[in-house]
Amino acid sequence: MGGLLRGKGIKYMKKIGLFLGPKPSGGEFQYYLTMIDAVGTLPTDQYTVVFGYTSNIWVDYLTGYIQQKVALPSGFLSKSLSLLWTRTGMPMGIWRKICPLFDPMAKALLKENCDIWIFPYPTARSFQIPVPALVSIHDLMHRYEKRFKESASSWEFFCRERNLTNICRWSKGVIVDSKIGQQHVQECYEMESERIHTLPYIPPRYMHNETPPGFDKRYILPEKYLFYPAQFWEHKNHKKLIEAAILLKGKLPDLKLVFTGATHNAYDSAVQLVRENNLVDNVTFLGYVPNEDMPEIYRRARALVMPTFYGPTNIPPLEAFVAGCPVAVSAIYAMPEQVGDAALLFNPESVTDIADCIVKLWTDDEVCADLVKKGKMRVSDWGQRQFNERLLQIIGEVP
Repeated sequence: MGGLLRGKGIKYMKKIGLFLGPKPSGGEFQYYLTMIDAVGTLPTDQYTVVFGYTSNIWVDYLTGYIQQKVALPSGFLSKSLSLLWTRTGMPMGIWRKICPLFDPMAKALLKENCDIWIFPYPTARSFQIPVPALVSIHDLMHRYEKRFKESASSWEFFCRERNLTNICRWSKGVIVDSKIGQQHVQECYEMESERIHTLPYIPPRYMHNETPPGFDKRYILPEKYLFYPAQFWEHKNHKKLIEAAILLKGKLPDLKLVFTGATHNAYDSAVQLVRENNLVDNVTFLGYVPNEDMPEIYRRARALVMPTFYGPTNIPPLEAFVAGCPVAVSAIYAMPEQVGDAALLFNPESVTDIADCIVKLWTDDEVCADLVKKGKMRVSDWGQRQFNERLLQIIGEVP
């Protein structure tokens, strides 16, 4: 595969494809943008690149990249058939042989003759179509946190298992965020370690933006507050953070919390808990906040406090590091590895543990200043350039 054939005196150009599916949301979308930059800056004397996109929303984000861009047909009927085939557990090897005969997306991907197609999200198309795939697996929390229905309901668990089992069986390799992520894939799917590649997350690019016009008209923020940007899923654990604030009512009567996130899922129960404990004046619910406004909310915050139960790692601590915002996070999975000594760690099950960290952050300026300094050092050591270099190394390791 690829551009030029290997041979004496002939330089071999490896061809890399980046698969851009339907526009994801939140952190997943930012990860796609990070991947676009990394693939778009591969050395042109070693690689040719094609961006394959299934939605026109990607066109604007590919502006400025000189690499080939190809619109991929969705193939609704064949996609539906492939989904049915996957869900019923039919032999995937057979499907991979027959789908190029009638699946327009399979034909389009195979026509590019890429040495590797990178899939930034664990989509089923990465294994249903017989292309050499390098697939990002962001977490296996449906396995490790089965108590939360958002990822481990019977149907959700079934669908994730079907996809991930096939990805680990058919892909050339997978990308994970940490050593713990690598361990999880090996434990759950017995995948060979040499096919699992670690590539830690970096802060999204919007965190470097300046304050947008009209910010103070859109938001009324407390002068001093703790910040937690997260959708109101049960696993985000807003409840324990609110309970820590309840515990500290007498000790820190001026304590303020600011939450962002759409009014879905466990939002109503969080609001109810606040009201029942007379914390309405202490907790601000901002609702959905667009990316361009997030950096300023971080910059004005006293600290980020993130009591999530999910990992292995998360993006908000990295965002806070960029913004100069002190951090306290759950001491779970690979979070200690991700933040190092640049954050306070606590047990997300323990209200008193969370409360102890809050007191330090709220009252100790020296602790906060030290965390800010260490956080900035941490993100300066691992950013887009280092991400790009590591992806280049991984591509070289994939057979």
